[in-house]
Amino acid sequence: MPHHALAQYVLKIRCPAASGIVAAISGCLAQNNCYISEMAQYDDEVTGYFFTRIVFRFNDGSGEIEQLKQNFDLIKQQFKMQADFYDCASPMKLMIMVSKFDHCFLNLLYRHHKGELDFHITAVVSNHLDLRPIAEREGLRFIYLPVNKDTKAQQEAELLKIIDETQTELVILARYMQILSNDLCQQLAGRAINIHHSFLPGFKGAEPYHQAFERGVKLIGATAHFVTADLDEGPIIEQEVQRVDHAYLADDLVSVGRDTETVALSKAVKYFVEHRVFLNDQRTVIFK
Repeated sequence: MPHHALAQYVLKIRCPAASGIVAAISGCLAQNNCYISEMAQYDDEVTGYFFTRIVFRFNDGSGEIEQLKQNFDLIKQQFKMQADFYDCASPMKLMIMVSKFDHCFLNLLYRHHKGELDFHITAVVSNHLDLRPIAEREGLRFIYLPVNKDTKAQQEAELLKIIDETQTELVILARYMQILSNDLCQQLAGRAINIHHSFLPGFKGAEPYHQAFERGVKLIGATAHFVTADLDEGPIIEQEVQRVDHAYLADDLVSVGRDTETVALSKAVKYFVEHRVFLNDQRTVIFK
């Protein structure tokens, strides 16, 4: 059987840095009849942690991944590893949350159709009905969850229920214009990505393009980051910038900024669904 036809797996590892980690990992994979086709690693001398992403396959295509996981447990314990195995043939399940702006949502759909992004959309959730026709045209489940300050707790409880029922692994806030509660942010820690329409840490909060216009910036940007309880403060995954000048009004910045938003978000989603993103305290490690 050609190598490209064999099942591929990804192994993600984060652990305290120590001698012998790579030897132990590669040795275990070799003993279990595995071939490493790709490996990236990073040693953070500031935090003292080691990160690696490994793509591998069984040499004859008939290995048992569950048996390998069991055999790997001793190494996990020895090096105090956080180690996760993923089957490349199983697309990640994700939920897209939107409000009224459609550009980030449409771009994710386009890249998915073109084969650039491999995932399964469990649902499209919105606090408005504006984008319902797009979702239904795509054959996607659209869930309308309106929210105000009096119903926020109930709405978020329903949202969490849907996430659990659909076994959603990643929640994407594709210009979802609501601030999530601290409790919900904690529940979704490490598995929710937001796109903010500025080059963070500059211009946090509402109307960042108008803030940028008032300051006369020469660059505007967009930032895809993990959602945390601190608004627009989560670990950054990807950023894009666009040069502008004195002739751009605030509305012009909004228009130009749509492109940076879509590119930054689609790259961040790609990295995440391909298991390339690692949390590293308030930062990220990303093997591109």
